[in-house]
Amino acid sequence: VLDTLDQLPMLPENCVLHSDQGSVYTSYEYQKAVKTKGITMSMSRKGTPADNASIESFHSSLKSETFYLDRLESTTTTIVEQTVETYIYYYNNIRIQTKLNNQPPVTYRQLAA
Repeated sequence: VLDTLDQLPMLPENCVLHSDQGSVYTSYEYQKAVKTKGITMSMSRKGTPADNASIESFHSSLKSETFYLDRLESTTTTIVEQTVETYIYYYNNIRIQTKLNNQPPVTYRQLAA
């Protein structure tokens, strides 16, 4: 996980990283590395997997609407990065959600403001 953190590009301000309370994520070295990157840590409470429900739901949508749908079985880091970036834009700006009055999140937030 430390190698992964080292590979991160410059991140936007107020970036949040959510994880469970696994030993790697609670270690001093990892916590220090995350702070050095300017990332705010967020962890599920013990025995409360629902804390992670929002991101788990997003990951499920991402995987089923991209990698599984396109049957991507072997890929490169570049393809994964491009797929995720494209999907995040699609998810926020184009993909309608019933719970948001059949609007994408960006439109819903703009109308709510």
